[in-house]
Amino acid sequence: MIVGGGLAAARTAEQLRRSEYAGAITIVSDEDHLPYDRPPLSKEVLRAETDDVTLKPAEFYAENNITVLLGNGAKTLDTAAQTVTLTDGSEVRYDELIIATGLVPKRIPSFPDLPGIHVLRNFDESMALRREAGSAGRAVVIGAGFIGCEVAASLRKMGVEVTLVEPQPAPLASILGQQIGDLVTRLHRAEGVDVRCGVGVSDVSGDDRVRTVTLSDGSELDADVVIVGIGSHPATGWLEGSGLEIDNGVVCDEAGRTSAPHVWAIGDVASWRDTVGGQVRVEHWSNVADQARVLVPSMLGHEPPAAVSVPYFWSDQYDVKIQALGEPEATDTVHIVEDDGRKFLAYYERDGAVVAVVGGGFPGKVMKTRAKIAAGAPISELLS
Repeated sequence: MIVGGGLAAARTAEQLRRSEYAGAITIVSDEDHLPYDRPPLSKEVLRAETDDVTLKPAEFYAENNITVLLGNGAKTLDTAAQTVTLTDGSEVRYDELIIATGLVPKRIPSFPDLPGIHVLRNFDESMALRREAGSAGRAVVIGAGFIGCEVAASLRKMGVEVTLVEPQPAPLASILGQQIGDLVTRLHRAEGVDVRCGVGVSDVSGDDRVRTVTLSDGSELDADVVIVGIGSHPATGWLEGSGLEIDNGVVCDEAGRTSAPHVWAIGDVASWRDTVGGQVRVEHWSNVADQARVLVPSMLGHEPPAAVSVPYFWSDQYDVKIQALGEPEATDTVHIVEDDGRKFLAYYERDGAVVAVVGGGFPGKVMKTRAKIAAGAPISELLS
């Protein structure tokens, strides 16, 4: 049984069938859509370039004897009885349970419940924002992480005037450091985005819908729509009382086993043990397939392959694909080796070794550093 309706659920089911598992598979999802791809929600779906982000068609599930229960998510877990209670009160028993519930977007509790204020995590939220943005003149995006930056880029392409508000010194600064954040700022400003950094939001207000955003420096911004993109947290609320160890996600070993027998976790919700004994929760799209290739054989009693050692993630903003290989940290020493005013390439150094590369618009140059990062090569090998 797989709980969750996104990429992790679909990849796990697919991997089970590829591994010649012949038993019944049930996917339980609180959404009304078949498992779908989330990265396009802030881009192609929002911009009305596609309405179909389904990962596998209905025929795939039918042909592979996979039951998908939609619109009826998990409410509680009883690991002793090996049952999951769904929101409609029904119980589903499992032999093996895979938790793939992903993330829940953070909200700002002090904000009033006004139409026009959005978060963006699922398909319906993206469609609702698309409908409002089509007639909006001004948008305020709160939070300049990947989602916030992508939404800002999409809204600009739709002709909306955008103000991007970020308490950090620059967009993505907490993830990629201020040097790269400054280059991302330059990209957005070149596209007409009003980037406000080092300032927070103190209030939003309106009458029948949101009208004004007040910043912590006292300035006021007119807004037809407001998008809150301040991060997410693991969707573990339904696991309260289950006895599972929860610490910034579902705590797992290096193969996805949780603290309870016959219960596993994968994807954004899962905190896996790394090679040095720490716990790491990775929110990258490519990580899911890597984990599925380890979890499924382990669950079936087979020897899993070695895990991929170099994480990869990306973000599409305007015509620039920002890609990262490795594990960049804001405290790393950053060497910018390419900068043509719009595109850029940077190596990240830690303790004399290259630990990551981040590039905007240089896909080939990013990818060819994989072996160096995996080997922990001296930074001098890339700068010479």
